[in-house]
Amino acid sequence: MALWSGRFTENVSEFTQRFGASLPVDKALYAQDIAGSTAHANMLASCGVIASKDAQSIEGGLARIKERIEAGDFAFDINDEDIHMSVERALIADIGDAGARLHTGRSRNDQVATDTRLFAKQRCADLMAANVALRHALVEQAEAHPATIMPGYTHLQHAQPVLFSHHMLAYVWMLTRDFERLAAARRAADASPLGAAALAGTTYPLDRQMTADALGFASVIPNSLDAVSDRDFLLDLSYACSVSCMHLSRLCEEIVLWSSAEFDFIELSDAFSTGSSIMPQKKNPDFAELIRGKTGRVVGDLVALLVTMKALPLAYNKDLQEDKEGAIDAAKTLEDCLVCAAGMIATMQLKPENMRTQAKKGYLAATDVADYLAKKGMPFRSAHAVVGHLVLLCEQRGCDLDDLSLEDFQAESELFEADIVSSLDLDAIVAARTTIGGTAGSAVAEQMRQAKAALAADEAVI
Repeated sequence: MALWSGRFTENVSEFTQRFGASLPVDKALYAQDIAGSTAHANMLASCGVIASKDAQSIEGGLARIKERIEAGDFAFDINDEDIHMSVERALIADIGDAGARLHTGRSRNDQVATDTRLFAKQRCADLMAANVALRHALVEQAEAHPATIMPGYTHLQHAQPVLFSHHMLAYVWMLTRDFERLAAARRAADASPLGAAALAGTTYPLDRQMTADALGFASVIPNSLDAVSDRDFLLDLSYACSVSCMHLSRLCEEIVLWSSAEFDFIELSDAFSTGSSIMPQKKNPDFAELIRGKTGRVVGDLVALLVTMKALPLAYNKDLQEDKEGAIDAAKTLEDCLVCAAGMIATMQLKPENMRTQAKKGYLAATDVADYLAKKGMPFRSAHAVVGHLVLLCEQRGCDLDDLSLEDFQAESELFEADIVSSLDLDAIVAARTTIGGTAGSAVAEQMRQAKAALAADEAVI
């Protein structure tokens, strides 16, 4: 019979026992459960609720259970329903009545909330560290190729030339925002529900601040109903994971494109590629594709938790048992994706000549030619139309803007002079964009300084 079976005359069926059990999922939280129980026992003794010798026996017994679990010498039994009951049953078997006093003044409701918050805090820290590692890889690639020019795109069409380093730093800033979301999720989890008991608090003279301090929580949740029923912190974690995976998916989509024969901008390391079972020439960007694909499951984890929470009345409901599996999966999936992406970025080889060749295609100087006319007094909309006519002329001739003669330009506007030629040079086009956030080398150098400063600041708070 279950530890809670005193009010019942018969046990649940074998099927419903399996259906209702959370042990296959929440046994991953054994360390958090044991830490919470140790803090609770010591607090009970400090407040005179249980004897000090009982607290000492409990602490020793819990330490032995943890050692057994980590040594693979602990038999989890589905009949225990969850990690709390599994640990408590083993504790009572080890130390007797003292173990049965552990649950005084608490409920599995505040116990599981405590375990889950401790888990969320740790996983946020792990993900923040993996985030920083990927940002380092992106920054190092950017620094290794400070002058490499590539086509910039809108609508996946050639738009304007940019520095490759500028392109890489765009992802660094995305990941910097991801770090902030993870840090916010960690802060959201950093409050203790322990001592809220089932929903209304307890008649025992508990010191909730003592257990919060022992477990490293920044504060105590002030409302016992909210303490046991809130899962906003898991939504924050799942949301942070979803947005970060979305950013990785965008990066990986570009890696897939860049490594294709049509682009041929990069070559991935063999360690981050696979072959074909039938086509011996193939070198597939499978791991970039996998990261792109795994984004769907992480977003699904977020949606599942949102839907689970959307109509729950206060306080605890069994539905909340479904909160952990998705969050555990989302955090593990994102961590794996971050590690994989960091290795892939760090080891990929650029092909700068191919990037530059492509940057010369698609009339990428068109905006600069329009700006040339605007700076000479022509309204920009009129200049836009003039350059559109020039591009149409190039399409009819099968050439590019830099193949046109000065006479061709002056046929469209007398404002064109011989210096129009310099406006068509790739390096000059890039170097001219010196505004904050622009792609000129000087602007990118300042952006790099800021990105590295943000990286150092984030590393300091992991």
